[in-house]
Amino acid sequence: MTETQPQILDVAGVPIAVRHREGREPGVMWLGGYRSDMRGTKAEALDTWAQKSGQAFLRHDYSGHGESGGIFRDGTISLWVEQSLAVFRAFAHGPQILVGSSMGAWVALRMIQALRETGKGGNIAGLLLLAPAPDFTSELIVPNLTAQHRRDLDEKGYFEEFSEYSPDYPNIYTRALIEDGEANRVMNGPVDTHCPIHIIQGIKDPDVPHTHALKLVSHLPADDVTLALVPDGDHRLSRPQDIAMILRAVEELTKQAD
Repeated sequence: MTETQPQILDVAGVPIAVRHREGREPGVMWLGGYRSDMRGTKAEALDTWAQKSGQAFLRHDYSGHGESGGIFRDGTISLWVEQSLAVFRAFAHGPQILVGSSMGAWVALRMIQALRETGKGGNIAGLLLLAPAPDFTSELIVPNLTAQHRRDLDEKGYFEEFSEYSPDYPNIYTRALIEDGEANRVMNGPVDTHCPIHIIQGIKDPDVPHTHALKLVSHLPADDVTLALVPDGDHRLSRPQDIAMILRAVEELTKQAD
């Protein structure tokens, strides 16, 4: 595990922790999932790979996550995209490959849309999406809300739900997150990234069904998309064989970008 202290980038008054490894282009930028952080198994494996290969590697924690400041319950997709764009603009140089895990895939797709609006979309050389969960609030949460969930959202502004990956600490979903998610939907029309995309999805993922990845592919008609379904893969995709597949995909994307 990396032991160095992160750099701190102030984004609208919130200290965002960043770890940046200098190296050759295209750089690789890690975008983590909901409640995950940049010291997780996949991010650390990518950092080790970048160190050995000489590739630039950039990662950060969203507000309320990991080593960053801020309050988790205050987080929304818009806020985390804004922070990720700030990190990108401050540290990323030259073409970049975005690696988005779960919610991080949604952040990556929104980043590309925002960058294209400012004429910077060409800076993205490729996408690697792991168990991608774009639009998860409207596609995966809202359709499964129970009566108790709805009461909690109305009365408390949030509801809690335990996951097999966090048996001691429940996931917290706020009304603000759900409402903001609706404004950030990407699978309500064609998604144009103008770069090659690799998607890795576990068939046995209990949180994001593989049909969600298939639906995402159907919204990527103009791009070169490779979809790898892992028959016994779960949501984390952190087993040695999963990590090996992820690193092969990153290497392939870097070769395509050269």
